[in-house]
Amino acid sequence: MSTTQATDGALDEGLRLVVPGRSNSAGAGWDWIALGWKAFTAAPLMWILSIVALFVAFFVISLVPFLGWIAAQLLQPVILGGYMAACRSLERGGEFEIEHLLMGFSKRFGSLLIVGLVYLVGMLVLLLVMLAFFGLSMLGAFTSGDTAAAMEAMMSAALPLLLGGLVVTALAIPLVAAYWFAPALVMMHDMPALDAMKASFFGSFRNFIPFLVYGVVMLVAAILAVIPFGLGFLIWAPVAVASIYVGYRQIFTEDTSLEAPKPTLA
Repeated sequence: MSTTQATDGALDEGLRLVVPGRSNSAGAGWDWIALGWKAFTAAPLMWILSIVALFVAFFVISLVPFLGWIAAQLLQPVILGGYMAACRSLERGGEFEIEHLLMGFSKRFGSLLIVGLVYLVGMLVLLLVMLAFFGLSMLGAFTSGDTAAAMEAMMSAALPLLLGGLVVTALAIPLVAAYWFAPALVMMHDMPALDAMKASFFGSFRNFIPFLVYGVVMLVAAILAVIPFGLGFLIWAPVAVASIYVGYRQIFTEDTSLEAPKPTLA
């Protein structure tokens, strides 16, 4: 049975945390996207400029071999925490300001960084699992530069690679589930990192069907976003980020008085 708990602070003022999260109907998957779009249209210029700025920043960071990639992974939940603050401001009729994106560095930084660290470790474990199926001999064939040997190794290892892909996918789903709402829970309610990831894990699986709907629609939207030279991602990415906030609100807060436009048939 769900329990509620009051929280303090400007970000979560007026919200009550529901743990574990509530289950929603399949249509909630569409609501997350529709309300994410609504948040985007409330401040489209700021959304697009922030996405472009972050893309450039992460690209520059990634130029540093290995350490740049690690830093980018660790900072992602910190940035997401800032976006959650921006979404809360928009929901309350406020503005989306650059200060919101920096709030993850000034508030809850340690906990958000731990979320990123746990997720990074999980990704590295998945990489090791995939390498185990990939095989050291096959890895050597690819790194040797011998195209014929690489193709022969690929053909002989097709089944192990398929099996490895399935195993990694099965392990990645709970990892992503634990990560998905964790930045929002940390930022909005000052939850400890591991508690937030645990709540995110169970909340996500309690909404497995809505997530299927959400995933299919967002996948189709991503395919369409690629068509105009990838420029569609300047809209897709903000909607995706805002939809995380909407999902958090509908699953983990007592007040879910959010309204989303329903899809209509042409």
